[in-house]
Amino acid sequence: LSFALSAPLMLPMFLMPFGIHWSLSAKWQLLLATPVQFILGWRFYKAGFKSLLAGAGNMDLLVALGTSAAYGLSLYQMFASAHASHELYFEGSAVIICMVLLGKWLEARAKQQTSEAIRALQKLWPENAKVLNTNTVIGADAFLDQYREVPLEQVFPNDRILVLPGERIPVDGTIIFGSSHIDESLLTGESEPVKKQLEARVIGGSLNGEGVLIIHAQAVGVESVLSKIITLVEDAQTQKAPIQKLVDRVSAIFVPSVIAIAALTGIANWFFLDSVSIAILRSVSVLVIACPCALGLATPAAIMAGTGVAARYGILIKDPQVLELAHRLNIVAFDKTGTLTIGKPRVLSFIPLTNTNEDANTLLATAAGLQMGSEHPLAKALIDAAKLAGAIPIPPTQSEALPGVGISGVPSSGPWANQKLSLQSIASLVNNSHYSEILYKSQRYLSQGQTVSVLVHSETPSTPLAIIGFGDELKSSAKAAISALHQLHIRTVMLSGDNIAAAKRVGQSIGIDEVFGQVLPSNKADIIRQLQSSGQDQARQYVAMVGDGVNDAPALASADVGMAMSTGTDVAMQAAGITLMRGDPSLVADAIDISKKTWGKIGQNLFWAFAFNATGIPLAALGYLSPMLAGSAMALSSFCVLSNALLLKRWRPTHH
Repeated sequence: LSFALSAPLMLPMFLMPFGIHWSLSAKWQLLLATPVQFILGWRFYKAGFKSLLAGAGNMDLLVALGTSAAYGLSLYQMFASAHASHELYFEGSAVIICMVLLGKWLEARAKQQTSEAIRALQKLWPENAKVLNTNTVIGADAFLDQYREVPLEQVFPNDRILVLPGERIPVDGTIIFGSSHIDESLLTGESEPVKKQLEARVIGGSLNGEGVLIIHAQAVGVESVLSKIITLVEDAQTQKAPIQKLVDRVSAIFVPSVIAIAALTGIANWFFLDSVSIAILRSVSVLVIACPCALGLATPAAIMAGTGVAARYGILIKDPQVLELAHRLNIVAFDKTGTLTIGKPRVLSFIPLTNTNEDANTLLATAAGLQMGSEHPLAKALIDAAKLAGAIPIPPTQSEALPGVGISGVPSSGPWANQKLSLQSIASLVNNSHYSEILYKSQRYLSQGQTVSVLVHSETPSTPLAIIGFGDELKSSAKAAISALHQLHIRTVMLSGDNIAAAKRVGQSIGIDEVFGQVLPSNKADIIRQLQSSGQDQARQYVAMVGDGVNDAPALASADVGMAMSTGTDVAMQAAGITLMRGDPSLVADAIDISKKTWGKIGQNLFWAFAFNATGIPLAALGYLSPMLAGSAMALSSFCVLSNALLLKRWRPTHH
C-alpha cells in the first residue's frame, strides 16, 4: 500500500530523463504522502517515542525524525509559495518509509526462513494417536481394530499405542510388539532408517516403516524428546549472544551521536550554503542512512540461521554463548564409555581366584545378584552373562551404590548369605592388602583394553573372590572423529575410569593425544580445569567436554563448551551447551565447524554494517545522497546482511 501511494510521487523522477517535466500538484502530493507518513508510518513514531521514554534511541526514532523533517519542510514550502510543487520533498519522506517497511518485511521473511527447522519439527507431531483398549490382549493381529483414536494431548504415560506402517510415532516409548525400520532423520540427522525390535526405545515424531508396532508410552507432551528439542532451538534463537549485548551498547551511543551529526550537518550547510531547505535535506539524509537496521540484524540473523541448520542435522545448540567459545577451542576431552564406545559392554573374562573353593557359576550368580536393579551398562552386561551361563542371579537383601567405585550388597542366599560383598574397580582397591596380586592377575586383561572389576568379600580381612573383565566395542566413527579434530588443529584427550594401561590401549587405537586413566567421576571436572590452564606459561586453553552420563555432568558444566550425547542421560544434556542427537562422535567436529561458520557470519555482518554507516554518513552530510537514495541504500544494506546470514542454510556436516 505504501508503494502504491508513493509511486505517483516518484513518477516525475523517472520521466525527467526523457525530457518530460511533469509533477502532481502540491495538494495531490500532500494527499498521497500523509497516509504513508502518519498511518503506515505510525509504527515508527510509536516505537521511537517508547525508546525516548526508555532513554535509549533506536532505528525507529531516526526514521521518525528524518521523515518528519522532510514532510515538515515540504509542508512549509507548500504554504510559503503557491508555485513550489517542484521544491517539495513529500516523495522523499514517503519513499523512506516504503524502503524501511521493505527492510522490516525482508527481516520478517528471513526470520521465517531461519525458523524452518522449528516448523519442520512441529509438523512431526501427529494430531491423533491410536490407544489400545485396556482389556486388549496383544497377539496374532487380533488387536488391530481394538483401539480408540484420541487427540495427542489425551495420551498419558503407560498407554499402549498402536502405530501402523507409514504412520508417525506419537510418543516416546518402548516397543512391546513388532519390529520395523524407523526414520529418525529430522530428529537425529541420521539419514538411514534404523532397525528397531522388541524393547527398543523410539522417539515421538519419527516415521514408522514397514511393521505394525505397539508402543508402551513413557514420555508425552512437554516431557518428550521432540518437545525438548523444539524448546532448545527456540531458546537458542531468542537468547542474545554476548557480542549482541556489545552491539546493543554501541547502538545506545550510536543513535544520539547520529542525531548530533545530523544537527551539525544542518547548521554547517545552512551557514555555508545559506539554504534552509538544503540544510534540512542533508540532515534528513544523515538520519536515514545511519538507521542501524543492518547493525541490529547482523547477530540475530546469523544465530537463527546457524542454530536452525545445525538442528536439522542433529546438533542442538542450546546457548548462543557456545558459538562465541566453540571457534576458540584448543582441546576436546572425551568420556570413554558410551561416547567413544558403543556403551553396551559384555563380560569377556570371569576368573575365580584360587583362595575360594566355589565354582565359577556360583560366583557369577552372586556377582550378578549384587547388580540387580542397577541401570549401569556393566551391571546389565554381568546379568546377561549370568543368564547366558544358566546361573540365576542371587538377589541381595540390601545394596548400596558406591559412586565412582562400584556397588556393595548382602546376598540373600548361597555361600555368602548375610555377608557383605562388593564389586569394585581396581583403582579403588589400591589400599587392599591383595592389591599386588589383583593387579598381577588382571594385567593380561588390562593390556587387552578390558575394563576390570573385582568381586570382594568386604568384611575384615577384605578378600578378592573373582576378577571380571568387560569389553566394550569402539564406535565405528570414533577414529574418523579424532582425525577430523586433528585436522582442525584441536588436541584430543580421553578420560576413563579404567586402569591407565587399558585406557591407553584404547586411546592409541584411535589416535587420542592424551589419556587420563583411573579417573573417578569427582575428578573429571578437576582435570577439565587443569586442561584449561595447560597452555605455555599457563596460557588459557579453551576446552570442550563430550560425555553422556550423570557422572559427566560436573565436567560438562566446567568445560567452556559441554557436548552431551542424546543417547545418554537428561542430566548430562541439561549441563551441556550442545546436544548431539546421534551417539556419533564425528558430530563433535561438525558442531565446532557450524559454530565457526556462524561466528564468521556474525563477524562479516558486523563489519559490513559498520562499514556501510562509516561510508554513508559522510556522503549524506556532503550532499551526495538524497533522502530517497539514503533510504534505498539503508534497505539494501539490511538485505545484504540477511542474505549473507541465510547462506548458512547451505551448510552440510562433513560426515553426513
